[in-house]
Amino acid sequence: METDQLPQLAFYTEPGRMTTAGRYAALLKDLPPGFASLATTAQGLLIHEHMAQGYGVTLSDSDRASVHLRAAEQILEHIAARDSRPLDVPRPPEGRLPGNCRQFTVLVTAMLRSQGTPARARCGFGNYFGTGANEDHWVCEYWHREQRRWILADAQIDDIQRGWFPLDFDVTDVPRDRFLTAADAWAQYRSGTADPAKFGLSLLNEGGDWWIASNLMRDAAALLNIELLPWDTWGAMPRPGEPIGQDLAALFDRLAALTQEPDVFHAELSQLCQDGRLRVPAKVRNHLRNCEEAV
Repeated sequence: METDQLPQLAFYTEPGRMTTAGRYAALLKDLPPGFASLATTAQGLLIHEHMAQGYGVTLSDSDRASVHLRAAEQILEHIAARDSRPLDVPRPPEGRLPGNCRQFTVLVTAMLRSQGTPARARCGFGNYFGTGANEDHWVCEYWHREQRRWILADAQIDDIQRGWFPLDFDVTDVPRDRFLTAADAWAQYRSGTADPAKFGLSLLNEGGDWWIASNLMRDAAALLNIELLPWDTWGAMPRPGEPIGQDLAALFDRLAALTQEPDVFHAELSQLCQDGRLRVPAKVRNHLRNCEEAV
């Protein structure tokens, strides 16, 4: 698409409620430009809670509390409290803030936007982790002005993780058949070309159409600049294993169609997500903490 065909690029350049650096905006100044450099910066600041042992780090339950941080401002606050040096100074693994793919994505999205690059978080499934499943995952999608296209890029995968996973592609330009947006996963499930049980999180031995539908709602919210936690639930989001009725399936069919082409249907997506079944409320349920939390 030509740039002038994407009037909403400005929407993905300005920080949203989760991608604003707020009081810590000065920390993002003078960072090296471009996705690859910013991903390297984030990898020196964050450590994935489920991969920490691979870096020689053992996390306590209290260490893991930071995975519940939603906003980039909060993430930056905790990073700065641990180590006041500039963000492009890599912390040792034990000094990095525990998070997950969603925190890597939100932080790099905030960094890209601070440099004037349109960027957005995408929620879906990666099939490149060597498990034979489509794993629950978040990546960044940014606008490449010279190539005039959106590029999927994985901010989490560093040099160490490249040795763990059977990657046969450049993680700064992830093929769209290796990371499936939730909409693409839903479309494959509904067409009968994919087994819904293969979409979820093999670590928990969970998957199913309910997981795809939940990520579909999370991805739609992220496309409207509300990047919630992977375990935040609200509205029509099915509970684990809960059957999805015909009316709800039809709603998800419509949501998937719009999120498959979010640049074409940006206004329509925004309108559909005003439906009470999809609209993000003032409070969502943190499934892991089993409580309501303000967003």
